Amino acid sequence: MSAMELLLKQRTEILRALCSGGSAEHLESILDILLAQEEITWEDYQNVQVTGRPLNSNARNLLDLVYTKGADTCELFLAALKQILPKEQGAGLCFLEHSSTLDELEVTQRTWTETVLKRRPSLVWKLQGSVQDAVEALVESGHFSSADANEVLLPVYTPSQQARRLLDHVGSKGESASKMLLQFSQLSEEPQTSPSQDKLTNTTGISSSVLKRFKEKLSSSVSAESCFLSTYGRTNHMPLEVIFTEVQLALPDNKPVSLEEIVSPKDAVNGEADTVLVSGVAGSGKSTLLQRLHLLWSQGGALRDFLLVFPFSCRRLNSELRELSLQELLFQHCCWPDRGQEEIFQFILDHPQLILFTFDGLDELKQSFSDDQRLCCPTQRAPVHVLLFNLIQGSLMKGVWKVVTSRPDAVGPGLKQHLRREVLLKGFSPAGIESFVRQHHRDPTVAAKVLESLQANTALLGLCHSPVLCWIVSQCHKELLGCGEGRPQTLTDVYLMILQHFFQHKHLLKNPIGAGWLQEHKETVLYLGKLAFDGISTSCYVFSSTDLELCNVGERELLTGFLIQSRNVSQIDGKCYEFLHLTIQCFFAALHIVLSPNVERSAVTKLFDLWNTAEKSSTCFGLCLPDKQSWAAKNDRNAVETPNLQIIATFVSGLLSQRHKSLWLHCCPGAVLEQKGRQVVKSMSKGMQRHFRSIPKPIPGEKKSMHALPHFVWLIKCIYEMQDSQIAKDAMSKLEVDHLKLTYCNIGPVECTALAFVLQHLKNPVGLNLDNNSVGDVGVEQLLPCLHICSSLYLRNNNITDEGIRKLTDKGVQCDSFQKIALFNNRLTDACTQHFSHLLKTKQNFLALRLGNNNITADGAKLLAEGLKQNGSLMYLGLWGNRIGDEGAEVIANALESSTSLVWLSLVGNGVGSTGACALSKVIRNSPSLEELWLTDNCITRTGVESLIEALENNPRVKSVWLRGNELSSEDVAELNQREPRLLF
Repeated sequence: MSAMELLLKQRTEILRALCSGGSAEHLESILDILLAQEEITWEDYQNVQVTGRPLNSNARNLLDLVYTKGADTCELFLAALKQILPKEQGAGLCFLEHSSTLDELEVTQRTWTETVLKRRPSLVWKLQGSVQDAVEALVESGHFSSADANEVLLPVYTPSQQARRLLDHVGSKGESASKMLLQFSQLSEEPQTSPSQDKLTNTTGISSSVLKRFKEKLSSSVSAESCFLSTYGRTNHMPLEVIFTEVQLALPDNKPVSLEEIVSPKDAVNGEADTVLVSGVAGSGKSTLLQRLHLLWSQGGALRDFLLVFPFSCRRLNSELRELSLQELLFQHCCWPDRGQEEIFQFILDHPQLILFTFDGLDELKQSFSDDQRLCCPTQRAPVHVLLFNLIQGSLMKGVWKVVTSRPDAVGPGLKQHLRREVLLKGFSPAGIESFVRQHHRDPTVAAKVLESLQANTALLGLCHSPVLCWIVSQCHKELLGCGEGRPQTLTDVYLMILQHFFQHKHLLKNPIGAGWLQEHKETVLYLGKLAFDGISTSCYVFSSTDLELCNVGERELLTGFLIQSRNVSQIDGKCYEFLHLTIQCFFAALHIVLSPNVERSAVTKLFDLWNTAEKSSTCFGLCLPDKQSWAAKNDRNAVETPNLQIIATFVSGLLSQRHKSLWLHCCPGAVLEQKGRQVVKSMSKGMQRHFRSIPKPIPGEKKSMHALPHFVWLIKCIYEMQDSQIAKDAMSKLEVDHLKLTYCNIGPVECTALAFVLQHLKNPVGLNLDNNSVGDVGVEQLLPCLHICSSLYLRNNNITDEGIRKLTDKGVQCDSFQKIALFNNRLTDACTQHFSHLLKTKQNFLALRLGNNNITADGAKLLAEGLKQNGSLMYLGLWGNRIGDEGAEVIANALESSTSLVWLSLVGNGVGSTGACALSKVIRNSPSLEELWLTDNCITRTGVESLIEALENNPRVKSVWLRGNELSSEDVAELNQREPRLLF
């Protein structure tokens, strides 16, 4: 068979080999050879290698070019392909028995420039580890300008691509530059190795130059993928270093964690595990966080303990249908070694402590986590999800650190038992929102106006703690600033704003969109909605051209900008697309449910019936689809994720609200919309009643409590999206509890806004417990509308500062029912005590103030004491874990000396000594109500205890004084306890 026939017959296989792993290295290496052998011209080269064009398109153009040049060029091409392809990739291809030789031609040089061209393949190989040094030498000699240097050294290029750009520039600079480069290449053929690389070489037998070049190629590839902001559309090509804004990271106990501390041996829950989970809700910035971490590693700014970092996208792994070995997974999905593949893989196996794997979007895998199928052999082939699960649980590659991102709802106990630690991603802080907006808008005037608008709309400000929503608001700043009093309040409002923004952008701002803008684009919305809906139904987030055709998504829909070409997946058969963000896909799925005539009306009811969904292996969406055959993943237990359904249901609630009714007037029959709206309200009502029925009867003598589950919070958010006070009132009419606990429910500012909207309609005051969430100052402000119905408010571990307390106390003094507050483990300082002092002076029915584990000193105690002197109702005062010392203890004691209401006082861990203890003795002696005094873990000596004993002798009503952990000997403890049994050591 001739070379031309072979090329034609094997075209598909050759394309697949050239595009394997998404790297252009094979294609560019062949172009180098063809240029050097003068089989193609420089013009041919430029026509094939077009920057920005998909790799598979460039590869097709090369095959077309080679075929048109005839048999000799085809023969040389096959010989080049055989030489540059790794053995495994070339195994399925047929080559000529007697192929052309590719030995470098003997150069009877006519010019230095011709020599550079003739030796291009070998020069690329020699220079790729020392491009920067070569560029610096050319700059110093005057052959290159700084602009030339910057163009060659762009971080988006891999080392070999930088070498090719260097050769391209040198070729245009004349003989002198070419001569100098050839001389430089002779001096730098054997790069120097660092001591650490020598040590690795000695222990592994791998050539240090092979390992170094692979690390350089890998880090360059990681840098190229990470240096531009890839989340939320990748449309503006903003450098990540310019736009990236720090997000809030914390451990489950709310201990802050920095970006560099994500991979840390500290605070391990399971010291035997080596997987770190970064969890956060949709839109919290998980992908961008990993992207930033990758970029810092590639630049040497973080993760310095890891020699190699392999990043994976679970969205991309979803499309991998082949069974792979671990070696194939690493090299085909991350970075293919130019040589020494087996040696590099053996190095990885021998030194797991120097390797890091990252997996972005575990919740996007079609398969839920399982440890049923164990795998420990790194060369054994298995489905990709099996490899991933075994890596996470440590059966495969024990000792390699793994960082996995996921939404919290997708992480069950089966996975958590294999985690070393979990890091919670909580989105932007208020300062982070400001930073992002200012970085997004180069015009400071525009940035200031956007920030001013956000400050005037705290509901929207709360939404902007989510980075994706902050991006939408910044992107749609013109719509935001022009909407006057109709500013967005809900999640649905924000996504409708971006929908209008993108359609406006489609018209290039020449044809302003009027009141009927949605009707004009209804067909596009329905097509995109069907694609989104079908995708969510089958856990599909990347769509092929065939998928688009089935949903009638064509060029018009692509031009809107909601779909972008996926960089994570490359197919020989065509481009792949994905929605800008998962939440935007959910939004279009919700539009499909609301507007499509092909969706059964019962779909709304089934969408909200998530409890039955969780109990059954099938899913509600399967029943909603008119085409049952399209329900391909019907029996997959994770084919539809509950978190996605919840997001869609939230959007459906907002879209069917009365306030958006005018949008659908000409898009859908009014009767159908009214019926769907009633179904939403009815479904939410049933969901609430189910929660209320599950409340256990109170134990005799105790108050009735309800510990709400995350599903309850989701229903509250759906009610808020409808913005109908009557619906909220009806929902709360049957809730009769004394305490409502919402601890560890991922309550942030957005949830606080929804809670306040609904809970303000409770009939009777309730104790609201929001301990261990992410309320923050903005969330505190959002809770104020329901403060009048809160008899007590518990906000432990919520990242609240003095500013939040100022707003809380200003409102609290106006609320008769508000009588108790607990704020331990926050970020309070002395400044907060002046606000509480004012509250104590004003509210003579306030009962409990707990401010433990903050940063209050003696100065704060003095301010607080002013309020304590004038308050006659306070029963419980907790200041443990602060730093008031003896001075603070004295002023507190003087303020409480004449109190007739105080029952319990805690000054544990405050550096109180005997001076403070003697002052507190006056409180014990004079108080008619005190029962317990806690002075554990202080600095009290025997002198102070003697004073306390003397006071106790004069007050039999005091039940106990806790003194464990003070400066007393064991003999003192025994004797003093014998004298006064109410002293507890």
